[in-house]
Amino acid sequence: MTTTDARTTATPTRAPARSPAAPATPDPAPVDRRTASPEPFAVPPLSVPPFAVIPGEQVRQALQGREEHLVKVVEETYRLHGAGRSVNPPSTFLRFADRPSSRMIALPASIGGADPVDGLKWISSFPGNVSADLPRASAVLILNDPVTGYPFACLESSIISASRTAASAALAADWLTRGRSRPPRVGFFGTGLIARYVHTFLAATGWAFDEIGVHDLSARSCAGFRLYLEQSGAPGRITVHDDPESLIRLSDLVVFATVADRPHVEDPAWFAHAPVVLHISLRDLAPRVLLASTNIVDDVDHCLRAATSPHLTEQLTGDRRFIHGTLDDVMAGRVTVGGDGPVVFSPFGLGVLDLAVGKYVYDEVNRSGDLQVIDHFFHEVRRYG
Repeated sequence: MTTTDARTTATPTRAPARSPAAPATPDPAPVDRRTASPEPFAVPPLSVPPFAVIPGEQVRQALQGREEHLVKVVEETYRLHGAGRSVNPPSTFLRFADRPSSRMIALPASIGGADPVDGLKWISSFPGNVSADLPRASAVLILNDPVTGYPFACLESSIISASRTAASAALAADWLTRGRSRPPRVGFFGTGLIARYVHTFLAATGWAFDEIGVHDLSARSCAGFRLYLEQSGAPGRITVHDDPESLIRLSDLVVFATVADRPHVEDPAWFAHAPVVLHISLRDLAPRVLLASTNIVDDVDHCLRAATSPHLTEQLTGDRRFIHGTLDDVMAGRVTVGGDGPVVFSPFGLGVLDLAVGKYVYDEVNRSGDLQVIDHFFHEVRRYG
């Protein structure tokens, strides 16, 4: 397999050789097929786009320091999704009888708007990796040309996935606290890679805390996260909590970023001080906690499946009335969130967010002139040879 510099083989800013937003050739005049001479071997004005591979280091370079912009990318994508200008089918889970805690997930999606793109994220979650100091999740993202359907890029996507998750969390923290005082105390329940990314995005978008609480079942993870906080220069006193109750009760903004596969926080009284809860890991809170809260999700149908806490709550109650709306509803003013009770944001994690961030990475790498195109990746590119 060989690579070449995209400056000689790829278009300067876009992957698709023919884009609906900026076609390289004008649309042909309509042809009346009832009278036109048959042209069985006519070739349509399309071509196969070059195929590029973007490794993790290039992804990191494209995203580093762009947190504020990425939050705006995620916000715009939520708005497109809320307006029906996306396709986001249910995720498909691959599970294993001999490895019940592990899974792989396929997230197909399509984004419309001014810069359309289709694609698929393929992400694995192997919690056992953590004991070996490996990240729990690994992923790739495929971007497809919406004109021909051909894939035009494969990107390392664990960084993209973590970034879109953290951008979504920072966006939710902003919108869900607008009806109350800015939270002075944040608590991180789970201290892995996602917690680190969430803190990075919060700090980069103007959040500063008087106190930062930390809790994890692993003392080693707590120590590593605390070291990260200290080295990042995060303001505020850092406290490691031995028990989850004290972390929650002493936090105005609570971030759940665990690997839990079933609810383990069951007492609504822990949330009596009305915190905003970013329930990123989706399976931490018992139904009775959700029933005592205002519940906001990213997409109702997606979030109420796969044994998430909202899904279990729906099964318990037999309806979805405990869901107050989506984050897009809040941003559009269709739903108002007050400050008199706990608010829980449960994002299932939409594939359209991965596409949006992945397309941003692709464009940035392409603009830099460093896109690594794989020569002749598609061998059969003519129907008749």
